[in-house]
Amino acid sequence: MKANEMRTKSVEELNQELVSLLKARFGLKMQLSTQQSNKTSELGKLRRDIARVKTLIREKAAQ
Repeated sequence: MKANEMRTKSVEELNQELVSLLKARFGLKMQLSTQQSNKTSELGKLRRDIARVKTLIREKAAQ
């Protein structure tokens, strides 16, 4: 998801998005550790999305 799309969301919606991304990251890490998946690049994408959401939450809290 693009940062511009996320900027229109409220803090509550961003927190929900963060929780879903963290769950997805956990699931992907489990799949990678049990060798059920070989999508290692997805882990990096999820990490960047998590960082993007956390940054936007912090920006909104500072305002």
